Amino acid sequence: MDLRIQRSVVSNLRTRPQAIDTGPFVAGFDPETDSPYINYATPVPGVPITAADITALVTAFAGAGRKPRLEYVTSCSPELEGLLLGAGFTVEERNQYLICSPSTLNAPPVPTGLELVEPETDRDRAAIVSAQNEAFGEFPDDPSEAAVARMRRSQERGGVVLGARSADGVWAGGGQSSPPNDGLSEVAGIAVREQFRRRGLGGAISAGVTRRLFEGGAEFAWLEASGDDSWRVYERVGFVPSGYRLYISQG
Repeated sequence: MDLRIQRSVVSNLRTRPQAIDTGPFVAGFDPETDSPYINYATPVPGVPITAADITALVTAFAGAGRKPRLEYVTSCSPELEGLLLGAGFTVEERNQYLICSPSTLNAPPVPTGLELVEPETDRDRAAIVSAQNEAFGEFPDDPSEAAVARMRRSQERGGVVLGARSADGVWAGGGQSSPPNDGLSEVAGIAVREQFRRRGLGGAISAGVTRRLFEGGAEFAWLEASGDDSWRVYERVGFVPSGYRLYISQG
């Protein structure tokens, strides 16, 4: 599974507006945002890596005006961390990812008074982005056009986006997935605004996105938990622990 996950990350990075191959790495850049969580690189599994390759990668980030940063499944490039640390990189996080299959998915009911909706207009996409931003503590009232466009492009390529909406039209939260690749898709951005928490909505959104992926033919969904509470939510809907991923950056 580690190898399949890493290959899918490589393939998805290559769909970024400005994707480049530099030695054993693929770097995906988006000119509309300097967020390090969107602009990053990952190694191609099975390709040898040298210190000179790290230098060339840092140069590529400098040319794009972005902070050098990588995300990858550790078992697929076990020698890479040492090379990056030697080049002045610092570990941000080391997370265990979880996977779900159709046989393990356990979809809870959507809380009363709420519905899960796939956005069809940019206005609805903007509302979902605002709800996610508020839940994550980021600029709730000003969803960027770039963020809305990224969501739209992901849907056009087969990614799933779901928003949770109350009966009176208030958007309570949302979540999404990357477009499936090699039968895999990452579930991410699961967020619930404060006043709608503790009702099981996060689990319902997670399961709803995952179920739609499986209905579209995906074999596995994967994600990472940001803390113990979200870990328990994901395990309840059928995600089980699997391999490890590293987040590491320079500067």
